[in-house]
Amino acid sequence: MNAARKIATTFKAKDTLEGAGVHLKRGFSNVEASRLDPFLLFDDFSSDIPEHYLAGFPWHPHRGMETVTYILDGAVRHKDSLGNEGVIENGAVQWMTAGSGIIHEEMPESVHGIRGFQLWVNLPKEQKMATPKYQDLKGAVIPEVALLGAQARVIAGELAEVQGPLRSIAGNPLYADISLEPNACVTVPLTEGHTAFAYIIEGALATLAAEPIFYAPSAEIFNEQGDYKNPSEVVYSQASTILLFEREGDSVVLCAPASGARFLLIAGAPLGEPIAWHGPIVMNTDEELREAFADLHNGTFIRNR
Repeated sequence: MNAARKIATTFKAKDTLEGAGVHLKRGFSNVEASRLDPFLLFDDFSSDIPEHYLAGFPWHPHRGMETVTYILDGAVRHKDSLGNEGVIENGAVQWMTAGSGIIHEEMPESVHGIRGFQLWVNLPKEQKMATPKYQDLKGAVIPEVALLGAQARVIAGELAEVQGPLRSIAGNPLYADISLEPNACVTVPLTEGHTAFAYIIEGALATLAAEPIFYAPSAEIFNEQGDYKNPSEVVYSQASTILLFEREGDSVVLCAPASGARFLLIAGAPLGEPIAWHGPIVMNTDEELREAFADLHNGTFIRNR
């Protein structure tokens, strides 16, 4: 291992209204996306209040990008203009490649609360007009791996020699759901130069600049109340925070206090391409963007059936 990555910046998720009136927390979007290439947007639509999410996301278009929907609890039914229909629920993931264009809806069905996230991923220029496709994964097929002091679900990419079931995706992404035991640290290898960020679902996280030589670091990092006590390091003591890592380094080291922690760790290869983005359509040039909206107006948006 080389030096572990440091934190480049953080984004506190902001309360946002989206779709037909869904209350969600937005981790980042177009304002921050230039720093997160190839990732465009991250939303946490978890809620215990049905009135805050049941209106859902009625029919809307996508072109030139991908959406990744991960449901921890509850259910979301999706339909699209190509005749696909299904339910994402209880640990399941859907990775939708919009490509040349698709019109779909995503409607929550659970009345007892929901926990879920959606990530938007940019597509490289040569794939923006590809045939749309889905990879739908039931929760039972997502492998789990035991790490020292942690448990991880590997959705995409590889972790501890366990390969996630999502395949043939641009950017060679890593998408892992990691739970840290109280007072434990985990070291996760990353590809040098790839963009990487963590989203804290529960608990607190601290970062270290090197791999720890201990398993339970509470004496070195946290006091008896679970508060971080070393002012030379950084702690993010609240959920709903995005931690964006620097691109130098081939790992991240994350530690939890006595409360433990759960977080998503997501990484992928940056594209380094120009972005022309309006609403749910992401292209490379303004001309391509105008063409997409002209297709919507003219009824020619769906290219591949």
